[in-house]
Parts: sequence; C-alpha cells; structure tokens
Amino acid sequence: MNSVRVERLYKIFGPQPAEKVRRLEQGADPADLEAEGTTAAVVDASFSVAEGETFVVMGLSGSGKSTLIRMLNGLLTPTSGQVFVDDTDITAMSPREVRTMRQQKMSMVFQHFALFPHRTVLDNAGYGLKIRGTDKDEIAERAREALSMVGLEGWEERYPAQLSGGMRQRVGLARALAAHTDVLLMDEAFSALDPLIKREMQDQLLDLNAQLSKTIIFITHDLNEAMRLGDRIAVMRAGRIVQIGDSEQILREPADDYVAKFVQDVDRSRVLTAGSISDPTISAPDGVQPVEASTPLKDLFARIGESGTVPVVDAQQQVIGAVTPQAVFAALSHRAELEEA
Repeated sequence: MNSVRVERLYKIFGPQPAEKVRRLEQGADPADLEAEGTTAAVVDASFSVAEGETFVVMGLSGSGKSTLIRMLNGLLTPTSGQVFVDDTDITAMSPREVRTMRQQKMSMVFQHFALFPHRTVLDNAGYGLKIRGTDKDEIAERAREALSMVGLEGWEERYPAQLSGGMRQRVGLARALAAHTDVLLMDEAFSALDPLIKREMQDQLLDLNAQLSKTIIFITHDLNEAMRLGDRIAVMRAGRIVQIGDSEQILREPADDYVAKFVQDVDRSRVLTAGSISDPTISAPDGVQPVEASTPLKDLFARIGESGTVPVVDAQQQVIGAVTPQAVFAALSHRAELEEA
C-alpha cells in the first residue's frame, strides 16, 4: 500500500504561476522563467512512498527539496498536481481539513528543532498532542514513552537551553513519535549536528524504525546520509527529480552526468554489497564459508584475501552466485574511472 503518492507536482513562485506551469509542460526551460521573475521551485515531481518505507529526497541547496516536503503536508499549496495521503487527495482539502490531517497522519521534524524555550522537555514532546486536545494524563504518558525511546528518560523537567544540540533534536523526534502518526517528514533534521552526534541520530532513527515501521520522508543534502538511511532515494536538481532508486542503483547506474558526479566521492565499499556484484555463473571452491548477500564490500576484503572467490547466499541461505577478487576491485575502481573520463 502506498502511504504517500505525488502526481505531477509543480510549485511556481512569481506572477502568473498557472501560465508558467503550462509553458513548462510544453518544454520551457526553468532558467528562462528566472529572467521573468519566476522561480520554478518544483517541476513535474511524481513518486510514491510505500507504507513503512524510508524515502530520502536529496539535492543541493536550491534544488527544491524543502519546497517539495512542505507541499506534502499542506504547509505550501501546489501550483499544480496532487498529493495523496492514504489515497486521500490533500490538495482538495480545506485548510481546516489539512490541519486535521497533519495532526492525525503526519508529523514533522525540523532542522532547527523548533522547541519552545519556556516549556520543559516533557511539555515540548507532548505539544502536538496538546493542540490536538488529548487528555492531559495521556499526553504525559505518551510524551514520556517517546522520550524514553530516544534516550531522554530522566530529562523530562529540563528546558531546551539545558540540552545539547543532539539532545534538542531528540526532543523534536520524540514530539513526532508521541503523536503516533504513521508518516514522519524530516527536513534536514540532522544537518545542524556535529558529525559524531549526526551519526548517533542516524543510528537511532534506523533502530527506531526497525521497531516502529513508520513511513519516513527524509530531506537531506548529504549523499552519504541518504544512502545510509534510505530504502530508496530521489535525487533532485533545479526543481526536478532526475533519478529514483536504491543506493546501489544510483551508485552503479547514475541517470546522468549530474548524478554521476554527485556519487563519485561516496565510499562505495560501505554501500555496495556482495549480492550486487555476485556472479550466478561461477562457483566458489568447495569448503569456502559463504557470505550473506547484504554483506558490505568493506567486510569482504578479509574474506577475499583469505579465500579468493567466495560464495554468496540469500536470506534463505540459498547460494545465488559468487564474488571474485576481480569483481570487488572493479566495483571499487569506479571512482577512478569517473575521474579519468
């Protein structure tokens, strides 16, 4: 089941937006519209996000990703196109209906925490429930539960100024979890954090979603973060989605030169897996211990050095092929090929 579906979404800032959409549909270059005082922030975006999927939208500053996410929950009204949440078209809703939808179905985690400095950690975590009109005791119970999930048990009576940046972001995540919505929208949620804390928050998000199976739409400009978190990734450029795929597809089969240059500095040994480079036509020597298809290439180095060709098995422990040292080195040499091209 698709939790969120987007069909031919446009957002135009400037005069005569509907006319500009018509011109874009006829093949006009968005750069030409810029000269007329118009910004085509999102152009013809279409995708669907399955229930329980983590879908990452990534691109450089100005690519349109933050505008896109704000149309998904009705904070911005599309110029054209539709957004469906559980097969309900939110672009046809009244402002009141959109607010109700946000309270019941979608929570958002912002880049800069968006905490109230005069409210305690507990009150901040329960704020979404408060504006929904939830019973006071239930608010406290669910806020405490969510704070415990993100490792802030015992910090309920502190204030945001008493917390580190990472802890404040955890409060923002707890507030979204306390709302018990099925969809989490996360707009550059970890980009303001130090690298070590950012990694910890990524780990926590992965662990939490393994337990909760939320549908997550995550916005980032960090390709390594996108590849670490996303089941699938949408790459945006100048308002358009130029490629959608899982991390291996984008790394191995970039749609154009823009995506290829984007991925050339990614640590391929952490993204590519044994399954992605295994060859079903060859066999490993007898007695060699197999590896799981999900094994990252970085963990294959020692095995390749000891055993040479290694058999690869799927989740049911059935052999699906084998990996040779040559295949590993060829996969990891792609960056050098790009730089020579």
